[in-house]
Amino acid sequence: MPPIKDKFTIHAKAVVCLDVELKGDITIGAGTVIHPKATLFAIVGPIVIGQNCIIEESVIIVNRRKEVMRIGDDNLFEIGCRVESPFIGNANTVSTRARLHHTVRLTSYCVIGVGCLVAPLEDEVLEDFTVIYGPSSERRIWSGRGKVQEMDLRRKHGEYLREMLLKFNRRRDGDNA
Repeated sequence: MPPIKDKFTIHAKAVVCLDVELKGDITIGAGTVIHPKATLFAIVGPIVIGQNCIIEESVIIVNRRKEVMRIGDDNLFEIGCRVESPFIGNANTVSTRARLHHTVRLTSYCVIGVGCLVAPLEDEVLEDFTVIYGPSSERRIWSGRGKVQEMDLRRKHGEYLREMLLKFNRRRDGDNA
């Protein structure tokens, strides 16, 4: 199967730095911020990123499946994480150096801790509010307490980044910005 032709659709209110590496069919929603040195590869199927996501430096997002990789709204991908999950809901956090295999799907309000590897042998869907933490990737369910404050903080973080990144980095435009 031939690789997907490069096609980038970046919303006018998204901030995607010029030195972000994009390959394949990628759609980026309003308010999303992608830091310099991030990599997004839609190798087989397209990647669709929702609104107000934050993708930090050295993050790698790869879609190796034919199906569309859907990333919902208000997600945070911290420095150096690698994500191949075909579906990510809303308001999730993938912490620094964490890895999500293509056999796992996140719902909403999940937290993948620093350096955790989530690579189930069979397809698995993590239920809402799942927290994976520690060196052996232990799991628990979060009560959801404090989620409103967390989302307010994340929105302020996004506003700050949209303003500050453009002061020090050039912006990339999409095909249909």
